[in-house]
Amino acid sequence: MNFNDYRRHDATALAAEVAAGRVRAEALLDLALARLAAVQPQLRPVCRPMEAEARAQLARGIGNGPLAGVPCLIKDVAQDYAGVPTSWGSRAYAHLPPPREHSHVVRRLLGAGLVIFGKTNAPELGLKGVSDPLAFGRSSNPWDVRRTPGGSSGGAAAAVAAGVVPMAAANDGGGSIRIPAACCGLVGLKPSRGRISAGPGAGEAWFGACSEGVISRSVRDTALALDVLGGPEPGDPVALPVPDTPFVAQLRAPLRRLRIAWCADSPIGEPVHDEARLAVERTVTLLRGLGHAVEPARPDLDGRALANGYLHIYFGQVAAALRQVVAAGGREADFEPLTRLIATLGRATSAERLTLELLRWNDYARSLAALHSRYDVYLTPTLATPPVPHGTGDPPPLQMAVFNALRASGLLSLLKRAGLLDGIVQHMAADNLRHVPFTQLANLTGTPALSLPLHWTADGLPLGVQFNAAPGEDGLLLQLAAELEVAQPWFDRVAP
Repeated sequence: MNFNDYRRHDATALAAEVAAGRVRAEALLDLALARLAAVQPQLRPVCRPMEAEARAQLARGIGNGPLAGVPCLIKDVAQDYAGVPTSWGSRAYAHLPPPREHSHVVRRLLGAGLVIFGKTNAPELGLKGVSDPLAFGRSSNPWDVRRTPGGSSGGAAAAVAAGVVPMAAANDGGGSIRIPAACCGLVGLKPSRGRISAGPGAGEAWFGACSEGVISRSVRDTALALDVLGGPEPGDPVALPVPDTPFVAQLRAPLRRLRIAWCADSPIGEPVHDEARLAVERTVTLLRGLGHAVEPARPDLDGRALANGYLHIYFGQVAAALRQVVAAGGREADFEPLTRLIATLGRATSAERLTLELLRWNDYARSLAALHSRYDVYLTPTLATPPVPHGTGDPPPLQMAVFNALRASGLLSLLKRAGLLDGIVQHMAADNLRHVPFTQLANLTGTPALSLPLHWTADGLPLGVQFNAAPGEDGLLLQLAAELEVAQPWFDRVAP
């Protein structure tokens, strides 16, 4: 098998080739490593090579799992591999001991026979919709290296789009699977809360807003990965049962005609690019042509309040993460300036305010449930703009200087007492979520959401659309995705 053959296969097909004896797992790893070497200087999808671990895995034997012998990458955020440092995109973790055990996600990937040969690049702590850590350098989009591949699973998406691997592990706390999938022309499912265990290092990451998953090029690979990764582990605080019918088998079942709501307006009131609107409008036409009932509708909720609440949770989680790293022997000074600023905002948020924001998650979930009582699926853009150029959204130096001066002087606490801190948060919400306002709803409500590569801009850039369903309806989204994949195939559209 040569590289062109390798790239024409998804993970499911490569596993079949290995199982039939037509190609050896060692040959697939060699192809993946050669492709990574070719694209790494320009795209930087991988921050930690693990060739030695992959060779050792092959020497032990790959077993007969459903994806045995297929090369795979894991994310350098939360996805622990025993004995290998998890850097979280940060210099601050450099002197911390490596994890002593695999995360459940990594253990299940290895159990399925996937050959893990590296960790993918991500922004520090997985905090951004771009992947630009100072520790490892920024990742670039294979479709246009001047642009971001998205974040926080940007390295994973860049690797899949560039043909290094057919599928890469990822996770999503505010859009971190769907955003890079949309930027890179890929399939990205954020599963339902409780579908995949975050353990053993976490119970519910970010109060349950985070989900583990994959980024892939085919719907059947995403479905098979969900079968591999899904299912509870002892101690999980929330766990969905394994479905009676595997997700891969559900793809072959007839799909009833659905009621689908759609909206292309930003929930935070910011402009939406014409290409993002066109992506949704063309998808509406496609869905109607397939016989689905599609009409404009949206959940009755305050999108700005949701964004502000999301950022308050985000701030608090960052402050807690820095405290944990320092307690383990790391230095706060090794974190990026923006991360330290965010942690300061988190420390200025009271327990009362944090609790109030968490209580509002119930309001958002019930508003979305009211929409899903009338519609099976909710369609929006995944992104409000095409993939942005590098540097877009970076805080201006003057703004950072002012914020850092406030942080250093302790004046943020005075701003809080004066009632001005909320104004800072609202400004950051508009500034930081302007390009990605559609994804956080699924995280706070625990619902499954899926980005599909159904649109390319006039400039030839991918721009995904997002489908959201009721809690536990991951299979319904995958069935719809499989139908759309047949109606408007994307697999052969590969980045240069």
